[in-house]
Amino acid sequence: MSAPALPTALAEPTLTRELVVLLAEDGTPCGTALKSEVHHTDTPLHLAFSCWVLDEEGRTLLTRRADGKKTWPGIWTNSFCGHPGPGESPAEAVLRRAHDELGAGVADVRPALPDFRYRAVMADGTVENEICPVFTARLTGPVDPSPAEVGAHRWVPMAELRAAVAADPGPFSPWLLEQLPQLRF
Repeated sequence: MSAPALPTALAEPTLTRELVVLLAEDGTPCGTALKSEVHHTDTPLHLAFSCWVLDEEGRTLLTRRADGKKTWPGIWTNSFCGHPGPGESPAEAVLRRAHDELGAGVADVRPALPDFRYRAVMADGTVENEICPVFTARLTGPVDPSPAEVGAHRWVPMAELRAAVAADPGPFSPWLLEQLPQLRF
């Protein structure tokens, strides 16, 4: 005798049921949408966050987005990003997503660019359209990234990252390219 089938909503992976907070042009919440359905050629403005993990040696943890990611697969970016859920602050989402993406906790979470906003379009027309506060943080343990989120990672001195971006911005995410000149660390 086989086990009963789960209702469709319970059988779906958590990622497909994750909600993002939709925003009006002034940044106020105006609804929610499934993360799995929000990114397309007419992506509505929504809330996100971006986090740069730093160490005592002045390095940042860069990650290469997993090849299966819907937006910018295989591209090098800052340590991790995500979307706060309804009722969750961006800083709370940083703590949650650090475990989901990096397999590690973070501490000393601080705002770096609290008003960062960007819009970027992939070659296939998929749009990112986010109000995306940027944070810095420190790891509380070793990195054990989720292969569904992170294809590779490495620690890079900030001066080396700035030089690499100046020489060839192609391998980097558009949000990294916009954030990096504004960051002061």
